[in-house]
Amino acid sequence: MAKERTNPKQFAQADTSWQKESFELSDLQIAELTELLDGGQTFKQGALIEGSIVSVSSDGVLIDVGFKSDGLVPSYEFSRHEVGEFKTGDKLEVIIDELESFEGNVILSYRKAKELKAWDEILELFESGKPCEGVVSHKVKGGLSVDIGIPAFLPGSQVDLQRVADFDQYVGQKITASVIKVNRKRGNVIISRRRYLNDLRAGVRKDTLLKLEVDQVMQGMVKNITRYGAFIDIGGVDGLLHITDMTWGRIGHPSELINIGDSVTVKVLSFDSENEKISLGLKQLTPDPWEALEKQVEIGGSIKGKITSITDYGLFVEVAPGVEGLVHISEISWTERIHDLNKLYNVGDTIDVLVVSLNRENRRMSLSVKQLDKDPWKDVEESLEVGTKIKGTISNITEFGIFVQIVPGIDGLVHISDLSWTQHIDHPGDRYKKSEEVEAIILDIKAAEKKVSLGIKQLQQNPWETIEDDYPVGTIIDGEVSKLTNFGVFVKVPSGIEGLVHVSEISVDGDPEKIAEQFKVGESRQFRVVKVSKEDRKLGLSTKLDATQAVAQKTERRTRKPSAPRREKVDMRHAQSGSKAKSLLQIELEKAMARNADTDEE
Repeated sequence: MAKERTNPKQFAQADTSWQKESFELSDLQIAELTELLDGGQTFKQGALIEGSIVSVSSDGVLIDVGFKSDGLVPSYEFSRHEVGEFKTGDKLEVIIDELESFEGNVILSYRKAKELKAWDEILELFESGKPCEGVVSHKVKGGLSVDIGIPAFLPGSQVDLQRVADFDQYVGQKITASVIKVNRKRGNVIISRRRYLNDLRAGVRKDTLLKLEVDQVMQGMVKNITRYGAFIDIGGVDGLLHITDMTWGRIGHPSELINIGDSVTVKVLSFDSENEKISLGLKQLTPDPWEALEKQVEIGGSIKGKITSITDYGLFVEVAPGVEGLVHISEISWTERIHDLNKLYNVGDTIDVLVVSLNRENRRMSLSVKQLDKDPWKDVEESLEVGTKIKGTISNITEFGIFVQIVPGIDGLVHISDLSWTQHIDHPGDRYKKSEEVEAIILDIKAAEKKVSLGIKQLQQNPWETIEDDYPVGTIIDGEVSKLTNFGVFVKVPSGIEGLVHVSEISVDGDPEKIAEQFKVGESRQFRVVKVSKEDRKLGLSTKLDATQAVAQKTERRTRKPSAPRREKVDMRHAQSGSKAKSLLQIELEKAMARNADTDEE
């Protein structure tokens, strides 16, 4: 209920009317009397005054400001949180919105008073460079709205030291920020939490750098993670925790151990004060497992381990917490050629290994799987002899030969040059198939190099050894055309050897294109031997079966002049008679011509 008060002016008029002629108050006296009766406060619209809370209701908060009636602050000017904290008798600063409402109450504004006071404080903070405090009310476009007495804008780029992806996590949180821009005319205030944190960090950083020492153990927070390590904030300054200093064991990426935002305890390994570079360690806070390793394992001893990683070149096996050794791919099997370890092993598998070497200083250990079994090559030289005929299965075919399994786990190589005495083989796969059973002869054994050389052609006699006796120069032999080339024709003779009919020994007038017109692969015909060489493994053939004809043609080519030959008439009667008369002589001449022809070919 509103208090009934008497206006001083009315009081004066009512009580002194009978003395009006002899006693009157001046305007100044009336103002002084009014101020005295009102408790010293100025009651006018827009004035900032202080009052006491009388009651709190759904309509608002009733406040005694020392006026003739209590003032009302509407409920919409308060948040639910604020209303819950108000108690009867609490002092509040308000602004007079209306001196008298329709209901006869003074209408007050808590919000305007709060904003007025806030603006004064904000301007003071802005000029002094001091931070402000506020509560994030809600998310807005480009950032956050923060209640610091008045709504202030916090840009997204100024929320934190790092980029923030989710602004919702800050809504409802109380934050501290620096005032970076104020425009009272437009009612704009921009704040920066990033600047405040940087200023705070700079102060802490200076103090941290002054107290920093090598071997010092500090608490830090993971600020950033890269493939080679993590950056740890140890008090305003970042130090690098390298991946190799995270654990005594081996990891593929720092994120396997730590995450951004994690609190970690680290040790200062080194400190460059000039460049402010700090190296931190995590594993150094625990005992070095390599120190006691020699007591647990021995070179040549077997031990169980867990596969931690599989690479193209081998297996990494953990034999003790934080201690790993390498099983090179060459140490997997004595006999098998392994190309993909993932087909044989899985990460996490427990396997038995033998310790081959141990270097504690360099933290390196070589392990082996195959050396747990006996080396089959140790018995090769005793069980196999050079010249022994064996039967085996083709295990692999390459462009340079075939691999034949002699005994389980041991293969021998038949080089392409040892496949045939006579045939020209472009690729062994053209003649042999994998898993095919073949016979061969052991040519050489090198157990130290784990090599056995085999030969297939050596199962037969070398036909070149008797070539000169089998096919003397001048002999007419049967042959089968096996291949056509631009320089001649390859012919397979009965012994299996291939001879060459050079283009000069073919009546094609030196035109290689005419070779295909006269010969077909697979056809059989007669040829004359014109050259034999056991050492060079060459057999020269000719289609010119008549030696006299061959010599005459060769002689004609030697004596032929560049100018066009002159045609002369020949008496065929004399030519025929002369031919008959010299037929006996020609027999001896042919032999001589054949020898000359052979000499020219060479």
